[in-house]
Amino acid sequence: MRTVGGKTDHVVVVGAGLSGLAATLHLLGAGRRVTLVERDDLPGGRAGRLVRGGYRIDTGPTVLTMPHLADEAFAAVGERLRDRVELIALHPAYRASFADGSTLDVHTEAAAMQQAVEDFAGPREAAGYARLRHWLHRLYQAQMKHFIDTNFDSPLQLLTPDLARLAALGGFGRMDAQISRFIKDERLRRVFSFQALYAGVPPARALAAYAVIAYMDTVAGVYFPRGGMHALPQAMADAAEAAGAELRYGRSVERLERTGDRITAVVTDAERIPCDAVVLTPDLPVTYRLLGRTPRRSLPLRHAPSAVILHAGTDRTWPQLAHHTLSFGAAWHGTFDELTRHGRLMSDPSLLITRPTATDPTLAPPGRHLHYILAPCPNTDIGPGPAHWGELAPRYRAQLLTELERRGLDGISTAIDEQCLVTPADWHAQDHAAGTPFSAAHTFGQTGPFRPRNLVRGTANAVLAGCGTTPGVGVPTVLISGKLAAARITGSHTTPPSRARGNPKTDATYWTRRARRTRRGAPS
Repeated sequence: MRTVGGKTDHVVVVGAGLSGLAATLHLLGAGRRVTLVERDDLPGGRAGRLVRGGYRIDTGPTVLTMPHLADEAFAAVGERLRDRVELIALHPAYRASFADGSTLDVHTEAAAMQQAVEDFAGPREAAGYARLRHWLHRLYQAQMKHFIDTNFDSPLQLLTPDLARLAALGGFGRMDAQISRFIKDERLRRVFSFQALYAGVPPARALAAYAVIAYMDTVAGVYFPRGGMHALPQAMADAAEAAGAELRYGRSVERLERTGDRITAVVTDAERIPCDAVVLTPDLPVTYRLLGRTPRRSLPLRHAPSAVILHAGTDRTWPQLAHHTLSFGAAWHGTFDELTRHGRLMSDPSLLITRPTATDPTLAPPGRHLHYILAPCPNTDIGPGPAHWGELAPRYRAQLLTELERRGLDGISTAIDEQCLVTPADWHAQDHAAGTPFSAAHTFGQTGPFRPRNLVRGTANAVLAGCGTTPGVGVPTVLISGKLAAARITGSHTTPPSRARGNPKTDATYWTRRARRTRRGAPS
């Protein structure tokens, strides 16, 4: 693994999102002095927090999986995730609602889900689910060490025994086709393939290897931090500060000073911070602009679809909504063509509706409820541009509310007493390329060693982290990206034993067992 040469005693991390916070904790654990610079007034980045009318609104991801990856970051400074954040295992992880009126509670515990599938679609599909679950687990095992949690310097690093295992599992086929080997019911196939959209590719075109996201979502467990998703980055920032990091909020980075091929200082709108190395977590165009160089690629980057999000505080809720509800439209393949090929808004949308107050009522005023409605939409490269959304946004909001009313959320339009609508124009204003928070799509040419590297030629002591670089988009992978960035500086890929001592439960096994105990009502 290539590492940053020369002195690396003081590292400046730009951006206090999940990747920057993970990098900070791992760097601190390896004995580096760290200054963390964030343009906002609080940590979190995309996983931010908006307080409005007594509602505490998570502005970014709402689904937390693989918490052991966050635990690794805490362990680097001798702490434990569970000492700072109370994680609640969600049962069900999702509720899937289909256009034909049927519903399915998606459980992550094997027996419960197999029974739910049998009740929903019959014993043959239940047996198929059991085989699918086994395949997903093997897929995860084949990918984690050498494809996800690794720093790539060359495509030749793919040549490991795990490559043969992944190929034998069909990982280089198409996701939709591979899942249909196990499950024939089209509704069930959606439950285990919609995750491809997280990677920015329709299931029919996504590599089957990306079914690993379905493993995280439907097998490994889904959690919610008490206090909202923002509780995680806030706890990471608190742990970093307790371990000696200097946190500087409300500071925008204007330029990087360099001598030859080394960054010597980070210059913000308030000060000049000398450094020995720098970790850059902004979206790729911003990072490349700061570095003064955009790496050459044979083809330009393709970006994932974007999303419209309606945050709605209401005076009522609807009992058919779980914490996470997947509301599928009748259309499927045509919907993905609209999003990724034609640049049109979904004519028959599939939506993610999150009701965090189902698990933590304190996120809203007494007697009120908080709803997060996510509608995938085209990014601004192929769909409506940022300027168009000013006129388009109120019309699309009205269409979404009409559709939600039609799907059984009676009276939602009049129930809203506080709201915030986020569109691609807002993502664009936050410097997200193509107006999408999901960065570069995970096409084959933008995956693994072919994804933008976290080292940039021409700069000897700058490392990238975040969803645009290795390994990619999503909370688990962004946490890994921070660890990988730190490893480029420290040369160490694991938590130092001296720091991890006294924290024996920083692995996936602990969190899986904890989720099962929570489901059975046992103390955690």
